[in-house]
Amino acid sequence: MNPLPWSWSLPFGAVYAAGVQLGAHALERLGPERRDRVLLGCSTNVDNLSTGRWETLLSSAFVVEEPMPLPYALLLVAVLGYAEYAYGAWWTAAVFLFGHASATLLVYGALRRTADRRTRSALDVGTSYGFNAVLGALTSALPPGTVRNAARVGLLALAAQPVLRRERTFTDAGHLAALGVGIGLSLALDRLVPDRLVPDRPSLARHVGPARRNTALA
Repeated sequence: MNPLPWSWSLPFGAVYAAGVQLGAHALERLGPERRDRVLLGCSTNVDNLSTGRWETLLSSAFVVEEPMPLPYALLLVAVLGYAEYAYGAWWTAAVFLFGHASATLLVYGALRRTADRRTRSALDVGTSYGFNAVLGALTSALPPGTVRNAARVGLLALAAQPVLRRERTFTDAGHLAALGVGIGLSLALDRLVPDRLVPDRPSLARHVGPARRNTALA
């Protein structure tokens, strides 16, 4: 009998989304004080990162403040599933975590000297930074030329719109940063593998990215 190759035995996107959702339901069973303590301990807020709690760059991607709405959870699974189908589970996981950490650090760099006390200690957890990074990187799976470029410009325009509002939040800025990181990765992929297309695989048609609780900028 030939040994099985080293690979994911279950779809990354589905397993990840299910784990996050189950964790959110488990947190709801804790008392309010204990729940808030867990969330704050996993959060990538300015206070945590300023004191060297870099592990929150990972833990914050696996925790949400409340269970994800079903439409968003299904969209998350669909986008991660398409990325896994197109490029593989390891690629998807790497882009997700890299985009999540990169966007978080960019937001931290912008806030660490200017944020007020409330913003410095705000909860900052969720799946949306990684989601946006994967969505941006997936533009390389679209037909090259006008379609691919239009998708990139359209996604950036959608993500920039909340940042331009008076009521913008640092989470809005994080979404834009994560999407920019993902599109940057897709541009690098275009150079490494020119005109790469996924054969006989449908194009990604929907582009959305909610999912962190917004905290107003000072």
